[in-house]
Amino acid sequence: MDLHTVAEVVSPARIGQWRPGDAWLGGGTALFAEPRPALTRLLDLVAAGWTPITVRDDGVEIAATCTIAELFRFAQAPQTPAAFRNLATGCCHAFLASFKIWNVATVGGNLCAALPAGPRITLLAALDGECLVAGPDGKRTVPVVNFVTGDGSTVLRDGELLRSVTVPATAMGGPVTYRQGSLFTHGRSAALLAGRVTASAGFVLTVTAATVRPYQLRFDGLPDERSLTAALHEAIPDDAWTDDVHGLPTWRRHLTLRYAEEIRRRLEP
Repeated sequence: MDLHTVAEVVSPARIGQWRPGDAWLGGGTALFAEPRPALTRLLDLVAAGWTPITVRDDGVEIAATCTIAELFRFAQAPQTPAAFRNLATGCCHAFLASFKIWNVATVGGNLCAALPAGPRITLLAALDGECLVAGPDGKRTVPVVNFVTGDGSTVLRDGELLRSVTVPATAMGGPVTYRQGSLFTHGRSAALLAGRVTASAGFVLTVTAATVRPYQLRFDGLPDERSLTAALHEAIPDDAWTDDVHGLPTWRRHLTLRYAEEIRRRLEP
């Protein structure tokens, strides 16, 4: 898409430069995907040179400008915890994009686009990721599961940007599995769920794609099928199911209940 209204690109961009008509530029795969006649200036974040992935004692910090290819390579490294490797690998493949897109599209862009089927949302919400948001008024942290508020909407305020997402080490040590479904073999995700067992034997189920924003259910232990189904019905309102050409809400709800039970059984001791 030719954004013909853009008259200037600021590179590298810094916090505090934003003004009405600006957009933060990462890989640009979402930004350039549709007309945006209100844009007059782009603020280039990639040129800032943020380290893609930083391994710390308490977890892993992933820069917003980290590409899908860089995330995938990190996931395949021998020293990467198995839970992160398995879920990251699955979520990267769920992106269903060419190697060209993998080398340009960013983790932060996937979150900020806030599409229901965004697989980086699934990965980082399921592993209790925490967003570092920076803006003119300072920095704040927001759990990934709360960062996306709806189809195409986030908690970001004017002038704020997503700097990074940190995944705690405690969320990468237990068993994890996921299920993904689509209308087509290589279609956009209609339902993408991830489940994991915590260090205290609790159970965390994250529902995405089927819903307009992430929903996360937490249990002290592994629930039985009836309890899990009841919890899903209670947690997800009728108007929260995604309704578009990639699947009707009723079918997405059916997939979610089915996949949730498959995940529960897969994680049984």
